Amino acid sequence: MIEVKKNNFFLNEEVNLCLNSIIKNKSFANGYIFYGAEGVGKKQTALKFIKEIFKQSSPSDNVEERITNNNHPDFLIIEPDSLLATKSSGSSNLEKTIKSGSEIIKIAQIRNIKTFLSQKSINSEKKIVLIIDAHLLNEAASNCLLKTLEEPSNGIFILLTSKLNLLLDTIISRCQIVRFRSFSSMQIKSILKEYLETTQLNINTKLKFEDLINSANGSPNQLMKNIEIWNDFSDEIISKLDSPIKNSLEILEISKSISETLEIYKQICLINLIQTIWWRKTKNIGLVKKLEKLKNLLRKNIQPRLAWEITLLKISMEDM
Repeated sequence: MIEVKKNNFFLNEEVNLCLNSIIKNKSFANGYIFYGAEGVGKKQTALKFIKEIFKQSSPSDNVEERITNNNHPDFLIIEPDSLLATKSSGSSNLEKTIKSGSEIIKIAQIRNIKTFLSQKSINSEKKIVLIIDAHLLNEAASNCLLKTLEEPSNGIFILLTSKLNLLLDTIISRCQIVRFRSFSSMQIKSILKEYLETTQLNINTKLKFEDLINSANGSPNQLMKNIEIWNDFSDEIISKLDSPIKNSLEILEISKSISETLEIYKQICLINLIQTIWWRKTKNIGLVKKLEKLKNLLRKNIQPRLAWEITLLKISMEDM
């Protein structure tokens, strides 16, 4: 596990200035949408924001610990229900859940919000509802949430999303958007130096650090996760995928090795890295698009080995 030196890791300064002003002036909107790429600190910032709001009402109520442990009586968190995670792993850890289309926020979960808000606040002036991956609301849940947002209540809604276009326009119009910008490569390097024990990263020496940063798509959090995953890759996999493979037998062998040794979310992480390396070497947008299609096939639970074989064989036929 990578050790973090400071507990405010990845909090966006521009966003914090905005939220601190809201807290200071107590100018709370009924709803907020925290929008930005995955892994840029939306959830961490939302939890910090929520803690500060509650501290105004009950500064001595051990708010930090209660929010962290999700046992504050005036706080409700809604997360996507994943049939895949439940059936395949028995775990509720959504970080390792594959976005296969089985994740959804159902209307029953939104109805729970109505029940929650109908009850009197216990320790604070307002109740707060945090909705993770709000773009995974199904149609019925979205319409139910819209009605809840329209009704006067003692609640504050915070919706987290990386896909604003999938939310109803009417929901967006009733919320204040707080935009989280992706980090530049230089900013990520600075963050790593300031916040992490970089001696503990143990990055595979066969990987270029620039490729690791670029494949994180501006997300320091994703970079941290990726580094831990990449260190599980064998030297054989990394060496063979350093450039597009032309030999059909090698393609079949590496496809078998990847599908048998790596979980799906690690395979997707590997594809992100391959896209970055191959783009740097070939500047061939066609390769990037084919690998993007491969990620979609894996997310849809298509047979992994077959998906890898077909994709890499198609790529091998291209002129580089």
